[in-house]
Amino acid sequence: MLGVMKNAIRSLAYLASALVTGTLGFGLLLAGWLTVGLLALTPLSVPALVAFRWGVGALAALEARLARLLLGKDAGPQRLTSGGTGYWGRAKAILADRSFWRQHGTIAARTLVGWPLAVGGLSLVGSGLYLVFLPVYYRQVGFHFDTFHADTLGNALRAVPFGAAGTIVALALVHWTARGWARVVLPYLAPPRGPAKSFFVPHAALVALTDVVVLIVWASVGGPFWPKWVLAGTTLTISLHAWLLRAPSALARIAGVAVFLEAFQVALWVFGGGGYFWPVWTAIGLAAAVAVTVVVLRRGRLEHRIEVLETTRAGAVDVQETDLRRIERDLHDGAQARLVALGMNLGLAEQKLAGDPEAARDLVVEARAGVEQALRELRDLARGVHPPVLTDRGLGAAVASLAHAGAVPVVVEEDVPERPPAAVETAAYFVVAEAMANAAKHADASRITVRIVREADRLVVEVVDDGRGGADVSGSGLTGLRHRVEALDGTLAVTSPSGGGTVLRAELPCAS
Repeated sequence: MLGVMKNAIRSLAYLASALVTGTLGFGLLLAGWLTVGLLALTPLSVPALVAFRWGVGALAALEARLARLLLGKDAGPQRLTSGGTGYWGRAKAILADRSFWRQHGTIAARTLVGWPLAVGGLSLVGSGLYLVFLPVYYRQVGFHFDTFHADTLGNALRAVPFGAAGTIVALALVHWTARGWARVVLPYLAPPRGPAKSFFVPHAALVALTDVVVLIVWASVGGPFWPKWVLAGTTLTISLHAWLLRAPSALARIAGVAVFLEAFQVALWVFGGGGYFWPVWTAIGLAAAVAVTVVVLRRGRLEHRIEVLETTRAGAVDVQETDLRRIERDLHDGAQARLVALGMNLGLAEQKLAGDPEAARDLVVEARAGVEQALRELRDLARGVHPPVLTDRGLGAAVASLAHAGAVPVVVEEDVPERPPAAVETAAYFVVAEAMANAAKHADASRITVRIVREADRLVVEVVDDGRGGADVSGSGLTGLRHRVEALDGTLAVTSPSGGGTVLRAELPCAS
């Protein structure tokens, strides 16, 4: 019983802490988004967003600590930064950081829902305790309820059992509420798992809940229609979210943000009673900011493109040098050594031909076997450089030949109406060959699926295995493949969670 009471009191303390963290969260979110919004599309928005991200992470860390101390729930370590490289890259990393938005949503819920729960929980428990201790101060308060008057000690003592029962019920409700909060809300403080989601539906639900609460409060107290200010802000946030999800390009997103911000300024001007049309100055500022941002983005893209081309060229050179060294080593250790042995055997056979024809015959037979072995090694070497079946019959037949010769069952799915350029075919072939070799040697896979399709102007190659995963994407094999693919302006992505198999996806441009 004592343990149950202690847990209930801790639950009450956690709900009550929303009066502090919820207030801090409201101030942080309001100040953060107001500052970032005013500085949007300007270079100053980056440090403002970085500071905002740090504040959200710090408050989330405080929430996680309170949950661990008072509810015994571990929400995991909280991130204060989102990484990113370069000036604009840091802002982009913050906006793309799922932990930031999860922490942001938890803080918003603590503000909008946690605050009323804190007030309600404290009021219920406080009401019960008020009746429990009524005999102490009944003379000073003059408590009465309907026909009941606590004007004597006896009447005040009659209220104690009701107060005790009410306190127990209130603590039970508080404890169940805290448990529900820990199950529904606290998981969003933990690091994200699984694929990314847009969180548009929870955002829309939060906006709708906020608007409804504000309208109910206004309908209760009356007066001028002040909720229009809140409705304007919530409409701006959900509109921006929807546009950022649907915008076709980065430039469209930037222009759309500027338009929504200007519409918000016009709404504020209308709500303020009109008069001098000051939003014209914000429109000029936003237009200038958009123009500057477009110039900066295009310059940054050009510099990034140059950097990518330099990197991929260097990678292609490295791959070529590696292939040349491998060919040289295979020739030296394989075919060349066998040809040297073949020449020695033929020399000995020539010497013994007159005196010992039988021994000479054995040496010639051995030399012929050596010739066949050398030819096989030269064919294998040529196949490693560029398999003949790829040239003669195309990528599908070459991959099917690989699948037939492999030790692991392979399913090949191909949908390529017309042959891509030779360089693209070669890169795709070696992507499949390397992925199949890795799955057989390192992943202990029992099944491999190869999918090759043409999507618009790109050739997509996917190799999926059911192995143990955990592939080292920085290994020499995958690094060489990435350089080979990037040299053709393609992309290579590897998804290999531990115990969950491996998916290797390459996209190669093959526009005619």
